[in-house]
Amino acid sequence: MKKLVLAAALTGAASTAFAGNVAEPIVEAPVIVEQTTSSSSGILLPLLLLVLVGAAVASN
Repeated sequence: MKKLVLAAALTGAASTAFAGNVAEPIVEAPVIVEQTTSSSSGILLPLLLLVLVGAAVASN
């Protein structure tokens, strides 16, 4: 009988422990990251390759 009472008490305590609390949930605001791009960034790599090819041709 003691084990039954003990089991009932632990079950009651466990159910209230996992029931949750009265604090409001925390909602985090989304972080917006703005990317800064310049209009010349797309042409930089081809120009660099052109300079490298020109230097290779001029060295021969």
